[in-house]
Amino acid sequence: MKLYTYFRSSASYRLRIALNLKGIAYDSIPVHLLRSGGEQLLPAYRTINPAALVPSLDDGGVILTQSLAIMEYLDETQAGPSLLPSDALGRATVRALAMLIAGDTHPLTNLRVLKYIKHELGLSEEVKLEWYRHWMREGLASVEALLAREGGDGLFCHGNAATIADCCLVPLAYNAERFEIDMAPYPHVVRIVAHCNSLPAFAAAHPSQQPDAE
Repeated sequence: MKLYTYFRSSASYRLRIALNLKGIAYDSIPVHLLRSGGEQLLPAYRTINPAALVPSLDDGGVILTQSLAIMEYLDETQAGPSLLPSDALGRATVRALAMLIAGDTHPLTNLRVLKYIKHELGLSEEVKLEWYRHWMREGLASVEALLAREGGDGLFCHGNAATIADCCLVPLAYNAERFEIDMAPYPHVVRIVAHCNSLPAFAAAHPSQQPDAE
């Protein structure tokens, strides 16, 4: 498999975690989101992913896009630990957490949104950062509330096995800490992320461990 990735991309980060959890080997192909105006915008990459986003996964010539869809594809087609619970309620719970992060929170803090706020709307760096931090706090608070309602006694977001929800949560927390957001109001998030980051599959997926890390 070939993974088109960027070391600091949240969506790429979550998919790297999933690939590691499943024990799937892959070749990393960096796509720099800032260099040359963004390599994801070049025609060569748009033939791979017309949306000009990362990650993309090449599985034997078949190109897959969208991290959540790819994670479920891997779970359905590859051996290794399941990334979704075996019961319908558990799967719905995990998918809700994953979508809250990847579908509701991440799009508002995505690089292309931040670039538009600053360069197209002409707003200041301070306004851009406040936008980012506001929506990150909103997302973290919602995730924290759902985790608390779950009971909050498992090692992971749902019980004692890693799922796609954990694959999404760890990059969210990484970005929050990178932008100096106080994590004290989110104790369930902090506890789960600390446990995940102690595991090799998560540690190896960290942005600092990627070949294109700067």
